Amino acid sequence: MKITKPIKLINVPTLSIHNNAKAELKKVRKKISILQDKLYAHGKYSVLVCLQGMDTSGKDSLIREVFKNVNANGVKVTSFKVPSTIELKHDFLWRHYIALPERGVIGVFNRTHYENVLVTRVHKNYIFGENIPSVKNESHLNDSFYENRMKSIINFENHIVDNGTIVLKFFLNISKEEQKNRLLRRLNTSEKNWKFSAGDLKERKLWNEYQFCYQDAINKTSTEKAPWFVIPADDKPTARLLVAQTILNTLEKYTSIKYPELDTKTKENLQLYKDELLNE
Repeated sequence: MKITKPIKLINVPTLSIHNNAKAELKKVRKKISILQDKLYAHGKYSVLVCLQGMDTSGKDSLIREVFKNVNANGVKVTSFKVPSTIELKHDFLWRHYIALPERGVIGVFNRTHYENVLVTRVHKNYIFGENIPSVKNESHLNDSFYENRMKSIINFENHIVDNGTIVLKFFLNISKEEQKNRLLRRLNTSEKNWKFSAGDLKERKLWNEYQFCYQDAINKTSTEKAPWFVIPADDKPTARLLVAQTILNTLEKYTSIKYPELDTKTKENLQLYKDELLNE
């Protein structure tokens, strides 16, 4: 669902099942691939797909399945981890800005600039690593601080949209019970063990805090230029289809994105060029 007015996440469904989701996704992702090819040839727009969600919400597998048909050069995936020393020497948006997709490319942020008002709001001590002059102690990290960050994020998104980036933001809405089941599968399946971290359980205990931060960020930063979509994510095939369909529906609205026409001289000489090649 596209967020056009404030929501309460507790009231938003986490489960939706489309019986033919896998088959439908195959059709949709082929269309996305064609549109990305046109996007590249047209050369005036880029796309930024932002994925957020609690641990195990399915971001990695969604990226793999949704963009499977897109030319490898046409999609750029960036996963944001703990900021590096160099990244911490810049403002909080810097590392996201330099990772933006160039025109013609679909960029995917696996975790995004919103981590700066999510995980840093739950774990406020992380902010101190940024060495912000005005932040001297935790009392400075109040609601006003994070609201100002969200305003900076809106300005950032408005700027890139005005310069040709189509921004779509997805929150993969998973239930706490489904997260528990997926964590157990990681523990019970040997080839998935590597994905598990004891830290996952520590973060799980902060579920309510994260839900509040997600809800607040979504409500305050879903704009017409850069909307949020809350996707029921307990069923992975359906979640993937919903995200893919939203991307496709959005791109299809940009009717100006098409293959460029040949100049008049080249058109007039097409047969000449064909004959030259055939007569080699």
